[in-house]
Amino acid sequence: MYKNCEGYADPTASQAMSHMMKEYKQQQRERYRKEEEVKSRKKVYVASKYAGDVEKNTADAIRYCRFAIEKGCIPLASHLLYPCMLDDNQPELRFLGTMFGLALLKQCQEVWIFGAELSPGMQKEEQEAKRLGKLIRYFDEDCEEVGRWVSRKN
Repeated sequence: MYKNCEGYADPTASQAMSHMMKEYKQQQRERYRKEEEVKSRKKVYVASKYAGDVEKNTADAIRYCRFAIEKGCIPLASHLLYPCMLDDNQPELRFLGTMFGLALLKQCQEVWIFGAELSPGMQKEEQEAKRLGKLIRYFDEDCEEVGRWVSRKN
């Protein structure tokens, strides 16, 4: 029971505080539910061209990631991450970036490949996805699905 400043029981204030705490706890539960819903989204590995016209290809990769987000997924695009910290022109650093990307691919439920033509890096990602038995979805440049590869293991 809530007591006023003079030490007397104050049922009205007590009831008001009780309602406020119930509302607060409900809001907290709703916030945690929403956070868990977002964190538990399907992770998809986004594969698209990087080399060549890097500026255009980076913009395309960002657009593909936004598409995955719109579809309710968490996109992982290693070619947007590792070139920022590893020099793609140095073979040993390119190798590291490739291996880091394949490690991320392993953590994803699906692999989404964008574009009609696969670069050598994308081919490695496709091979690794097949080796791991991942669902592979193929999309054109306009984010229209054009095919799927499903492992016989599944």
